[in-house]
Amino acid sequence: MEKRLDNSTYTAEQIQVLEGLEAVRRRPGMYIGSTDSRGLHHLVVEVVDNSIDEALAGFCDTIDVEIMEDGSIKVTDNGRGIPVGIVGKTGKSAVETVLTVLHAGGKFGQEGGGYKVSGGLHGVGLAVVNALSEWLIVSVYSNGKHYQQKYERGVPVTELEILGDTDRRGTTVHFKADAEVFETTEYNDDTITYRLRELAFLNKGITINFLNHKNKNQKNFYYEGGIISFVEHLNKNKNVLHKTPIYCEEEGEEFQLEVALQYTDGYTENTIAFANNINTHEGGTHLIGFRSALTRTINDYARKNNFIKANEDNLTGEDVREGLTAIISVKIPEPQFEGQTKTKLGNSEVRGIVESHFGEFFATFLEENPADAKRIIDKCLASARARIAARQARELTRRKNALDVSTLPGKLADCSITNPEVCELFIVEGDSAGGTAKQSRDRRFQAIMPLRGKILNVEKARIDKILSNEEIRGMITAFGTGIGEEFDLEKLRYNKIIIMTDADVDGAHIRTLLLTFFYRYMQPLLTHGHVYIALPPLYRVQYRRKSTYVFSDEELEAVLAETGRQGVEIQRYKGLGEMNADQLWDTTMNPETRTILQLRLEDALMADEIFTTLMGEKVEPRREFIQAHAKEVTNLDI
Repeated sequence: MEKRLDNSTYTAEQIQVLEGLEAVRRRPGMYIGSTDSRGLHHLVVEVVDNSIDEALAGFCDTIDVEIMEDGSIKVTDNGRGIPVGIVGKTGKSAVETVLTVLHAGGKFGQEGGGYKVSGGLHGVGLAVVNALSEWLIVSVYSNGKHYQQKYERGVPVTELEILGDTDRRGTTVHFKADAEVFETTEYNDDTITYRLRELAFLNKGITINFLNHKNKNQKNFYYEGGIISFVEHLNKNKNVLHKTPIYCEEEGEEFQLEVALQYTDGYTENTIAFANNINTHEGGTHLIGFRSALTRTINDYARKNNFIKANEDNLTGEDVREGLTAIISVKIPEPQFEGQTKTKLGNSEVRGIVESHFGEFFATFLEENPADAKRIIDKCLASARARIAARQARELTRRKNALDVSTLPGKLADCSITNPEVCELFIVEGDSAGGTAKQSRDRRFQAIMPLRGKILNVEKARIDKILSNEEIRGMITAFGTGIGEEFDLEKLRYNKIIIMTDADVDGAHIRTLLLTFFYRYMQPLLTHGHVYIALPPLYRVQYRRKSTYVFSDEELEAVLAETGRQGVEIQRYKGLGEMNADQLWDTTMNPETRTILQLRLEDALMADEIFTTLMGEKVEPRREFIQAHAKEVTNLDI
């Protein structure tokens, strides 16, 4: 029977108009991305970005960020202070306007003293923070007066009041995130301080202070060298080829450009591009311009000075970026952001600006510094030789298409379903555990790939050696994505890649080696959330014919307290192979009952620093890291 739709019930009364900041509270994810920990920390960034705008305009040189005892956040700057006069279009003070009206603020035009360059990505900062806060108090110090206004969940509960005279200047925004909106209201010091450090690097001469009143954690960031200091920080645990980073700075009517770069003896590239202080994770025109100029300039110099003979091919982009650490920072009046996460710079004119100005500068640097130039060219030529040697090994990792199973690695027990959306690949430590996992799995959608021992530490190896490693080559082939610059996420054969290792030191080491490989050569797997860690139980507790699986020592103590210790049998699982197939399925592989931990790349800079420290050549930074974090260890086998 055909169902007819009654259009008469759809009238103007059904159209909802969300007043003021109600839309933000109804759909917070549209404005801050999510309501999890990432969204919570984004509130802090939005407030700090407003202070950074004052710094970019030349009116602020100190920013204080505090986590208070009650879990609220206080951000103070010594800028001009938010204007307190009445805005004609709203009939409200400028303070109330920027805190209650979306897209209101100094970043939407240069007339009347607005910001020429703004660091805010969406221009909705303070209003959104206000809407998503249980309460917010804004204090403005200007014109010799101290002004204050209070809000609750975006609604003003007081007028803008004058509390007294002052000789201070600036703005303080004090807010408490709304527990009704956010999944958690606990802040992570490292997440905040990494962003604050980043901003201090990108805006040389600015002091940013952090203080957590709850744990007394205090950090101060000031870098006179700006992004030169940034590169030195990133390379502090690496062996560099030239002592001082190469630095280019250019400024025009409509742009500011800074580039700092330094080569190391490592094998991976670490180039980070920013536009108006925003980390453009997806790249964009400024990154394209930099890479094009770098490749062209090095090839021109190498040919001119006979490092490359007339009958030899040019160096590729991959060759000239091996071991490179670089920061590109552009500041422009009207940035256009594109891409899946709106972090790809789209301004077409920026490519030409970066390519011409940096290319000319870098060519001059190579001519004037022949010793450094030779070390860089020798590094690039060694990379080219390795690339040629790796070509044959790389071919072994390619397959004609995702359904061509004839060239899949022999150890892979593939699944029968070919739809990647429902397929899972378990990477299992050792043939014994691999055998048990093959018996345990659901063959329709679960594939098993056992690893023989520990894979190569890719942090200490060049691409030709990496691709000659049988275990790594097998994984690349099984995934179907390719590697490095050829990586194509669309060709991924499994939606979930699950690392399943023993709950001991060796298992933890294997996980770290795998994650280092994924981070350095298959990073989109992490940024798009395709990598998981299986969490098998540590114990099996048998009591009165009932078995209970326990996943931590704390949980074991709770179980023993409940059952008593008489007549209890405890089995400690040192390895996955100690479980039979039914136990492994029930505890670790069954989607209905298992626990798996999804890994996401939240902060590329933090991740790069950790991987370099833990897996790099230098021992001392690794020792210092272990000493600093020893008390945070949760699973330690004695």
